[in-house]
Amino acid sequence: MWNRFFAGVGVGIVSVLVPLYQSEMAPKWIRGTLVCAYQLSITLGLLAASGVNIITYQQKGASAYRIPMGLQLTWACVLSLGLLVLPETPRFLIKSGQREAAALSLSRLRRLDITHPALVEELAEIEANHEYELALGADTYKDVFFGNPHLGRRTLTGCCLQMLQQLTGINFIMYYSTFFFNGAKISNPFTISLVMQIINTVSTVPGLLVIESWGRRKILIIGAAGMAICQLIIASFTTVVGDSMPVTANQILIVFVAIYVFFFAASWGPGVWVVTSEIYPLKVRAKSMSVSIASNWLLNFGIAYGTPYLVETGHGYAALGAKVFFVWGAFCVLAIFFVWCMVYETSKISLEQIDEMYERVDFAWNSKNFEPSWSFQQMRDFGFSDSAVQPVVPPETSHELQPSRSSSVATTHSDTGVSGTTSTTSSQDDKILSQMGNVDFSY
Repeated sequence: MWNRFFAGVGVGIVSVLVPLYQSEMAPKWIRGTLVCAYQLSITLGLLAASGVNIITYQQKGASAYRIPMGLQLTWACVLSLGLLVLPETPRFLIKSGQREAAALSLSRLRRLDITHPALVEELAEIEANHEYELALGADTYKDVFFGNPHLGRRTLTGCCLQMLQQLTGINFIMYYSTFFFNGAKISNPFTISLVMQIINTVSTVPGLLVIESWGRRKILIIGAAGMAICQLIIASFTTVVGDSMPVTANQILIVFVAIYVFFFAASWGPGVWVVTSEIYPLKVRAKSMSVSIASNWLLNFGIAYGTPYLVETGHGYAALGAKVFFVWGAFCVLAIFFVWCMVYETSKISLEQIDEMYERVDFAWNSKNFEPSWSFQQMRDFGFSDSAVQPVVPPETSHELQPSRSSSVATTHSDTGVSGTTSTTSSQDDKILSQMGNVDFSY
């Protein structure tokens, strides 16, 4: 019992912290891809576990379960040792009040000198964003649901995405595939399960490649539509054919389950982790992630516990069999509408700019056209209100806001306190920066 308890705590901690760490340390242009790599690693682990199960399930004695459990220890040690060499995220260090450590961490992650303009500006924007968030209220679990800006909407989005990921039916295939295929009179169910895990692993790669170019909303909507079609076809087909399924019917069943796994692995598998790791502000990011991931594991438990009562026959059982795909298909249709109405497009903008998007964009379907109009440094320097409304200033002192640049490199250096330079920029630096033109330093 205790080993299961500690294993569960460890898995829960990892499932929260790994995507959180990846999103906070990654530059915006590759952030989604790196978080997708988390899901790819999960699928590789599931594939390895499926292979080990095939090797050990026919063994006699305790080795049938001791070998699989012992192999898990190997990867736990690899993860523990790897964590020792990783730097803390700059955003966490800023939240902890450690400016210099945050600058060093960001320098290491970006492979840039600590005085590089891009690094200095990014660090200053993180700090200004954190100051802005603190001005809006506390960072308690109550604020996760009722705080500003729109934290309740963001938490609802993350929790529902994590629950819908489970309700698409993927764990019915992953947990009960051998039982399901055996009940469908398909020989070698363990082999079929291994094939499904291979498809699950390989299909994650397309999602990893297009998550940035397609965007989060598009990949989730297309994935949910593809899964819904496959599941409704499976359920309808098995209902029409009945219990006497010929060999051809079994093959068709396997094909559509495989296509369904492809759509999930390329979309909702990695995409949900990407969105939930991005949409929360710094002050409550860890707490909000813990709540959303808890909803994932809650539904995971519910599906694992309740599915046998849905598919098996006998007193007290629903005896749905393959008709259970009607249930999963209905949730996939619901997922399409939920993504359209609630999920904001967070690709190609920084984590700090996502806060601005939730302030300015009222409806999720308009978020794709969002363009950042100010930075949190400008809000701090020019005295913007909490609602991001520009104050009335005299014409002679008005400033034209830029999408992502700070008001000046000199101010940025002074605010961060890590470069050791004076608060004024030399004429030589001005000349160098002016020659750079429209070089995009944003990360």
